[in-house]
Amino acid sequence: MNNPDRDRVWALVHAERAVLIDDLGRLGEDAWRTPSLCDGWTVHDVAAHLVDTAKTTRTGFVLALALARFDFDRQNAAGVARERGATPARTLEGLRRVAHRTSTPPAPLDSRLVEEVVHGEDVRRPLGLRRAYPREVVERALRHQTRTPAAFGGAKELLGRVRLTAADTGLVLGSGPAVTGPALSLLLAVSGRRAALEDLSGPGVGVLGGEG
Repeated sequence: MNNPDRDRVWALVHAERAVLIDDLGRLGEDAWRTPSLCDGWTVHDVAAHLVDTAKTTRTGFVLALALARFDFDRQNAAGVARERGATPARTLEGLRRVAHRTSTPPAPLDSRLVEEVVHGEDVRRPLGLRRAYPREVVERALRHQTRTPAAFGGAKELLGRVRLTAADTGLVLGSGPAVTGPALSLLLAVSGRRAALEDLSGPGVGVLGGEG
């Protein structure tokens, strides 16, 4: 059965993968060793993680999580080790091979947009690269993150403590002290990327930074 929304999301995911592959393809080897915004991971590690998640199926996710004794961090670390090539070129080739896959872990499909955008920025921001993401991509990812409980990597609980306003798109979510800034920076902040807090303003910023 055709599912237009599902097809739309996968088209957006595949487009983001293609742009990131192009960005990574222009990097020298030294740049791949740059620390990313994802604590403890280099740019190379993030790329390996994206290979791993693109390969992940619903059944495979459950099995891998069980092998990791239901520790998400251990599961992710195992995936990075498995997919990280001996050289950046090999990892990049792995990413090219999986760029058009439509496999996914047992999560709403918009989580794939979160994966591509947040990890894309984990790579781009430390390297000084810029991506003008489509509004639809960022808003869908932000809505998903703010519907997802913290236990599953989201920020649902925060929406009862702050009001997020995307100055560039007009999207407003939550209630409480205001936080205003670009939708992309709001997405990164609710995904735990503290580097994005400097893009935001308002009395609720401290809550996003873990101060309240």
